[in-house]
Amino acid sequence: MEMALIALEDELFSKEIYYALSKFYRGELKKRLLKLSRMERDHANFFTKFLEKRGIQLSIKTNRFKISIYTFLLRILGIGLTLRILEMGERGAIKLYSKMLEDSDLSDDEKIMLKKILEDELLHEEELVKEESKFEEFLNHIKEAVLGMNDGLVEILSVTTGLVGAYGSPFHVALGGFIVGTAGALSMGIGAYASARAQRQVHEGILHKVKIASKYVASIFRDRIFSYMREKGYSKSLSKNIAEESFKNKKLLSKIIAEEEYGLREEALESPFKSGIYTGLFYMIGAFVPLIPYFLGLPIFISLVLSLIFAVLALSVTGFLIAISANLSIRRKIVEMIFFGLGSAGITFIIGRVASILFGLNIS
Repeated sequence: MEMALIALEDELFSKEIYYALSKFYRGELKKRLLKLSRMERDHANFFTKFLEKRGIQLSIKTNRFKISIYTFLLRILGIGLTLRILEMGERGAIKLYSKMLEDSDLSDDEKIMLKKILEDELLHEEELVKEESKFEEFLNHIKEAVLGMNDGLVEILSVTTGLVGAYGSPFHVALGGFIVGTAGALSMGIGAYASARAQRQVHEGILHKVKIASKYVASIFRDRIFSYMREKGYSKSLSKNIAEESFKNKKLLSKIIAEEEYGLREEALESPFKSGIYTGLFYMIGAFVPLIPYFLGLPIFISLVLSLIFAVLALSVTGFLIAISANLSIRRKIVEMIFFGLGSAGITFIIGRVASILFGLNIS
């Protein structure tokens, strides 16, 4: 009953959010969003009847505030990333429905309908794959973006709070943070470029070796492919057919060997330039956030408080991006990012105060 109530609340929310999103679009995308809304409505009707049949009196209200938040995210992030967030909820629903199907108290008709709902949830992603693909480039490099932004934010927040403890001058804190931030962005960007370039060169060397071997000693790879397919659980005859078919196509042969033996795909090789740009640029963005109050020339401790508030907001965004890219709990990741970011800043502030007392550093 508890799982069914959770499912009903989720389906009612999804129905409302897809309908709300559809108001911002026209044409094919609007039709798809409305289709998803109707689909969720049908799911909600099933769970309503399911619970009423078991004597549960229902009084569920849709969370309008939560819908407003998602609508706001749509305006800020666009439909692609907003849908990516919604998909995280869909995956949670899939786990829930799978667990419900194991319950022996369900009737045969209920199991059939629940399986249909599970199938619908699995097909949701395909309905809007075109919109999400527009953000594929960003999502592919989100690791570099988040790494750069988080490092820049935490490091400069730590530096500035340390300088506040040591100097107490907004101008010198801003100047010191800007210099460290610029140097850090260049260092991080160049480091990411060099690392990605070295890795790409190694992978390209492996792919080249596999292509040469596929051309001149293909028979060896044919036997390996047969073994790989058998290990995956395919029948002996099917494994043999796959191996023979790939043997006739050298390009296919080298592709299978590269993926099976080395886990490499030529089309998935990382771009060193983009890796460096994303890392360096987002480092600078993260570094600039805690510096804003100091550049405004506000009193030092007001600047410190505002810097911490801005940092919390930026850390929340960073945690949010990590969560949606890795399908983690958004709330937990945001709390984790804030805890470590402010913890680092607090330690460096103490170090700055100790240095100020010990060495008599005080610039006003």
